[in-house]
Amino acid sequence: MRAGDDERFRMARKPRRGLFRRRAGEVRSSDVDAKSMKEFVATRHGVEAYVEPRTMQAPMTVVLVAHDGEWLRFTVPDERAVRSLGVPIYEAARTGYPRRMKEYRRDRPPGSGPAPPTGPSLEDMPPLD
Repeated sequence: MRAGDDERFRMARKPRRGLFRRRAGEVRSSDVDAKSMKEFVATRHGVEAYVEPRTMQAPMTVVLVAHDGEWLRFTVPDERAVRSLGVPIYEAARTGYPRRMKEYRRDRPPGSGPAPPTGPSLEDMPPLD
């Protein structure tokens, strides 16, 4: 008998689990915050979903955009989770994002209208001679 062959001294191996056991881009259904997505849709009107495809580095995500431009991004396992919300769905890679999403600023009070333009105005420009 060789050293280490005795079953009494052999330790039981536990299956490896943790952060590194998942494949890149894999999302479990328990990771989806369905309650927050449904709450966003229920508390705002004119919500649209923009699906971002899965890549090698990132899982599939969906950006929910309200009528005023307020938006939130969620990680989803597949499109079924988005379809269950009952909102219009667009592919972000094909359609791009709406302008109201880009113009939305979180520090403005709701209903204050679009953000004022940034940058120099015509009054700030030197006169043309």
